[in-house]
Amino acid sequence: MNEDFAIKVKDLTKSYDTQLAVKGIDLQIRRGEIFALLGPNGAGKTTIIEILEGHRNRTSGDVTVLGHDPEHNNPSSRDRLGIVLQDNGVEPYLKVGEILEQYTGFYENPKPVEEILLITNLFEQRDSYPKQLSGGQQRRLDFAICLCGDPDLLFLDEPTTGFDPSARRSAWDLILHLKSLGKTILLTTHYMDEAEALADRIALMQEGLIISEGKLSDLRNSQEDTTICFTLANPNQEFPEDLKSLVSIIGNKVTVKTGDPTSTLHKLTKWAINNKTDISNWEIKKQSLEDVFLETFRDNLQ
Repeated sequence: MNEDFAIKVKDLTKSYDTQLAVKGIDLQIRRGEIFALLGPNGAGKTTIIEILEGHRNRTSGDVTVLGHDPEHNNPSSRDRLGIVLQDNGVEPYLKVGEILEQYTGFYENPKPVEEILLITNLFEQRDSYPKQLSGGQQRRLDFAICLCGDPDLLFLDEPTTGFDPSARRSAWDLILHLKSLGKTILLTTHYMDEAEALADRIALMQEGLIISEGKLSDLRNSQEDTTICFTLANPNQEFPEDLKSLVSIIGNKVTVKTGDPTSTLHKLTKWAINNKTDISNWEIKKQSLEDVFLETFRDNLQ
């Protein structure tokens, strides 16, 4: 049912003169989910988002955003969208509360300013000027402006670029809170830990195509999705034949990639005991989104 999806895209293409930037993609984003669109620079992410926002016309294909074609620029559907850009310019001589009063005045059914201040944790800064805000508070103001029309769908473009770790985590909390309010969020980011922490589903783009899509568990390499790391005092020891193909050694750090961690751990500990070898600093982790990203786009990133 269309009502289940905030965004539906079928066979979308976009050409610039003779260059095909988007090459016939299909995409469905469910209402109420956080969806991350990821890929190296030039993959086509920005073009797709601008088409979904109604800022750029497509060459061909079918696009539905909140039940409407964004090319028709319907005011009522446009008001249901919220956009947080990498750099939102605000009036420096207005206070935070005044800025939000200004922006809510652009909408027929705005969200009350008091609610926006509470949601974005800016209530105590309502009488401050933008230049008096910290970097994290300024980004919260960008989110607050985005919420003025009480949108159903939010486009977040690199929302935490330049943040320190504390400000990033604060922004993550805000994004998850917006999801809890029923908002649908389309996220682009170059921080893989950010997408891993926030996104319900992820699409990886390359050269105008979506090459894989799903939950992180769907994107992981099913053959070697677990990494076992440890250190050895003498890394020149001979490993058993059935482990050699899984092992890589740099200095005295050993890395083992496996799709069967239980069996591999059993073989490693048995080998260590039989050889009276001390294995220290064990670390076992599933393949991260950054691992998946680097593996998927290895050739593009060189």
